[in-house]
Amino acid sequence: MVSKRAFICSLGSIYLSLLFVFLLMDVYARPANNSALKEKAAAENNDENEILPPDHLNGVKMEMDGHLNKEFHQEVFLGKEMEEFDEDSEPRRNRRKLMVIFSKVDINKDKKISAKEMQRWIMEKTEEHFQEAVEENKIHFRAVDPDGDGHVSWDEYKIKFLASKGMNEKEVAEKIKNNEELKIDEETQEVLDNLKDRWYQADNPPTDLLLNEEEFLSFLHPEHSRGMLKFMVKEIVRDLDQDGDKKLTLSEFISLPVGTVENQQAQDIDDDWVKDRKKEFEEVIDADHDGIVTMEELEEYMDPMNEYNALNEAKQMIAVADENQNHHLEQEEILKYSEYFTGSKLMDYARNVHEEF
Repeated sequence: MVSKRAFICSLGSIYLSLLFVFLLMDVYARPANNSALKEKAAAENNDENEILPPDHLNGVKMEMDGHLNKEFHQEVFLGKEMEEFDEDSEPRRNRRKLMVIFSKVDINKDKKISAKEMQRWIMEKTEEHFQEAVEENKIHFRAVDPDGDGHVSWDEYKIKFLASKGMNEKEVAEKIKNNEELKIDEETQEVLDNLKDRWYQADNPPTDLLLNEEEFLSFLHPEHSRGMLKFMVKEIVRDLDQDGDKKLTLSEFISLPVGTVENQQAQDIDDDWVKDRKKEFEEVIDADHDGIVTMEELEEYMDPMNEYNALNEAKQMIAVADENQNHHLEQEEILKYSEYFTGSKLMDYARNVHEEF
């Protein structure tokens, strides 16, 4: 006969076992639920993302809003492999990947990377980003060209854009066809006006407000067109230029974004903003070092396929990690400064590099 105490202990064991199983089920269920939510959100935003110009351009040194591209070094060093470093947080595997890249950049196999080798690599990775944008554009163009005639009118694009904002596509199309007024909120109308200006710029002469696939690529990715690159520079200068002379002084370029500093963390962010932009202005963008950046200088700075810029960038990237001052990048150095090149810290494993490679 089972004692009362034994019975209670047995019940307690069963309870703890069930609780443990429940917790395990909860832990394993959460990622799946989060993943499902992310997929749902991505699906809801997919239509809009397909037809809106991206805020961020891979391999371009400055964002559309005039901010410096903080991931530029990783983008031109890793190319499409950047995603692999983001997804795989295991340092040992990432170190191996980094050494594979090192060997590819090191053309003459002398176990060090020269500025010329790095320049060639940067141009190759930038071209990778370009080709990726071209392939994506084919899909995006089909999304706004349902009749497949190879041209998209501004009205066709406008209908798709407003539909992505939740408006009824058929109703919008009917109203536009009949020249009826559309009820659009002020924020959406402002975005539309900016997009229309951009549409005009992407439309090569003779102007007909019809974009073919190549022109639509320029509309989404201004870095693919010299004319659109000029337009992008003009927009950035307009936003930063405080005295209307269509040039940028250092004080204009480092002006803090709209908003007040509310705490020490925000102050630190603002200090970093000023420091980074001052360095970039004085050392890179202001080519003739006269204290003024013209539209031409900013355009040259932002052109991702400028070989002279690629060489300068290569020299700067090497200088960051060149501890022995031999003007080359060596295996130990690239591992020590891996965060600069890949965004991942791999220093813990640097001491074993010669044993494995």
